[in-house]
Amino acid sequence: MSEPKGIALFEEKHVRRIWDEKTEKWYFSIVDVCAVLTDQPTQKNASTYWAVLKSRLKEEEGADQLLTNCKQLKMKSADGKNYKTDATDAEGLLRIIQSIPSPKAEPFKRWLAKVGYERIQEIEDPELAAKRMHDLYLAKGYSEEWVGLRIRGIATRDTLTDEWNNRGVTESKDYSILTAEISKAAFGMTPSQYKEFKSLDKKASDNLRDHMTDLELIFTQLSEAATTEIARNVDAQGFEENKDAAKRGGKVAGDARKDLEKQTGRPVSTRDNYKHLTESKKRKGIKE
Repeated sequence: MSEPKGIALFEEKHVRRIWDEKTEKWYFSIVDVCAVLTDQPTQKNASTYWAVLKSRLKEEEGADQLLTNCKQLKMKSADGKNYKTDATDAEGLLRIIQSIPSPKAEPFKRWLAKVGYERIQEIEDPELAAKRMHDLYLAKGYSEEWVGLRIRGIATRDTLTDEWNNRGVTESKDYSILTAEISKAAFGMTPSQYKEFKSLDKKASDNLRDHMTDLELIFTQLSEAATTEIARNVDAQGFEENKDAAKRGGKVAGDARKDLEKQTGRPVSTRDNYKHLTESKKRKGIKE
């Protein structure tokens, strides 16, 4: 998807953010965003602007949830001290931006409208989503073969999470635990350990699977496809039964990986990553 030039404002102007371990999301200072998009001369002016906007949002139908999701988080101020400030995640931030009547906010609003329209198109024709994803990965510099594996892996993952949901596993934290069990059995590492192994950012900015080699993607897909089949075969219900299926599915891939490593004398898991593609993309000015 194309990115509006206005989003670069967050790179040119200082907007404080903090990683929330509990939700595994970035939270951004709302006051800082208001300052950037409305050219407020001081932090005090920006705080006043946000107070007025927040009061107006309270009166809007359906905006209650938006404000409820805002958090009071401590962030470092200009004087070097930490103060509590209103913060929200990316979704909440985009919703707030929609309510800011400023020329600088218009690029964001146009981008949101474009993304919304594209999403409607993808719902009507799911092949469009796959094509956009395919083109995006190619633009980043990945090979055609790698992109094919990555997209098939996404489909396999979606099938597995749908299966979990149908079998009574609905919490995102439970998905993370089950995924960790699969990964440990398949590769001997949890996803967070795998990220560290590959020198990736443990936070959301680095997607582990975007940095896997062809073989790593193949064994990841095998582990998740096997988990799905085992869960169906034993009719696993609830978290504990699906956790057992996850361990068994991961072991199928783990055993196959070890056998291949024995045959080739080389490990499947490597420290290689695709960060060089990200840097190359930045130099070429390719936008997502």
